[in-house]
Amino acid sequence: MEVWKEFDHNGISHSAAHHLMAIDDLVGRKGYARVSDVARQLDITRGSVSISLRPLKDAGLVLQDENRHLQLSDGGQRLVDAIKTKRRLMQRFLTDVLGMEAGQAEIDACKMEHLLSNDAARRLLSFLRFLDTDSAAPRQFFTAWHEFDPSCSHDSANCASCDAGGGCMADRVATSTRLDR
Repeated sequence: MEVWKEFDHNGISHSAAHHLMAIDDLVGRKGYARVSDVARQLDITRGSVSISLRPLKDAGLVLQDENRHLQLSDGGQRLVDAIKTKRRLMQRFLTDVLGMEAGQAEIDACKMEHLLSNDAARRLLSFLRFLDTDSAAPRQFFTAWHEFDPSCSHDSANCASCDAGGGCMADRVATSTRLDR
């Protein structure tokens, strides 16, 4: 198995996740959701929403009644709840543990929420629970983390975090992966 192909084995795309979450949010706020409401919330066309909803309906995640109101099936609701939980876990990890600014943490968590495996989410939750305990170990961890000098010598031969053959990871992380830069 090639690891990169696992990306395609996610049960749902990023876009589909946001369609489901928009329906959940609208039903929670207004008591109903229509295609036009989802389109307005996601700032896309009604046609795009209709096309995106077809596979979600076919998968039994979204239901539509005779009044054309949308709702999540039980399976759709469980999926949305799991995605939202993974987002909250990632946001908390990024802000509370790594110290990221809340806005960027929210953006990054949104990118990862539907990609994170259930196993990784359970382990992340376990780690956060550990940090929430009142024992000395989490306090020692945070003290060590805050005192740690993250600077890099840029010498991959003497850095356990870098690839000896691939060069400095800090230098590579600083390189943008966006196509527009």
